[in-house]
Amino acid sequence: MYSFQHYQELLTNEINNLKFEREPRELYEPIEYILTIGGKRLRPVVTLMTCDIFGGDLKKAMYPAIGMEMFHNFTLIHDDIMDRAPVRRGFATVHTKWDENRAILSGDAMLILANQFMLKADDDVLREVMELYNISGLLVCDGQQYDMNYESRNRTSIDEYIRMIELKTAVLISSCFRLGAVIAKTSSENKDIIEKFGHNLGISFQLEDDILDAFGDYSKFGKSIGGDILANKKTYLLLKAFELARGKDLEDLESWFEHKVHIPEHKVQAVLDIYNKLNIRELSKKASRHYFDLSIEQLNKLQISDDAKNTLYELADYLINRDS
Repeated sequence: MYSFQHYQELLTNEINNLKFEREPRELYEPIEYILTIGGKRLRPVVTLMTCDIFGGDLKKAMYPAIGMEMFHNFTLIHDDIMDRAPVRRGFATVHTKWDENRAILSGDAMLILANQFMLKADDDVLREVMELYNISGLLVCDGQQYDMNYESRNRTSIDEYIRMIELKTAVLISSCFRLGAVIAKTSSENKDIIEKFGHNLGISFQLEDDILDAFGDYSKFGKSIGGDILANKKTYLLLKAFELARGKDLEDLESWFEHKVHIPEHKVQAVLDIYNKLNIRELSKKASRHYFDLSIEQLNKLQISDDAKNTLYELADYLINRDS
């Protein structure tokens, strides 16, 4: 077993060595770009880590892990178009650097490439790998549609939001944990437990992402701080604020999210002031911690060594205490 950083380095080296030599270059340049502008590579890392923890062969997990990273980045390209996001990982988004049509088509090509990488899994686990990949991919699309639905509604419940991020974020993370277990050919019980571990960790991870979007350091976070506020995204923070706000705070909150004409910096600061008054950051941290604790309950059930459990615990702890 290795550190998170070691698996990251293995993946980065492999991805940087990928060559898309097909024509037309206009189609493949955006793919090379988004794959090489950084990111934690969380999803493929946990695939390798889990395979290793269950005694599998890292070489057999590498291509499917890259397939999951391809799929994830495909969703980011399209998601950034839908959100009109200008920055991703501190760099211009694909549709900003080129144009929307090119971004859409390059994203489509990434989805096909992801499928090709997944098909490189060994024949004896291939069907299980592809079923996992296809189910998780469709659920991610379900989550994105719910996200779009909620943006057009005046009110969304916190339970609905949690369900949305379960689908949009947690499913792919939990599937990557399970993928590593499938490739390692561990027991069905271990596969189910590691998937549940990843599921709860994925929810905690997204809640932390919401918090960083509002309160993070731009130089470390790699996206515009307050982007969710400006986009009127119904995050846990905003929904909790609407739940707790009273009087003028509620009126101001409603006003900022109902009127489209405003100075962006003024809106972000005004909403953050309300968040601070209502203790929203700490309440969001508490919610994140709840799902973290649920993930650790699952971790303790795994039939693996204490060293392996410590490796997974350190990963979980890093993900909910990160600053980027």
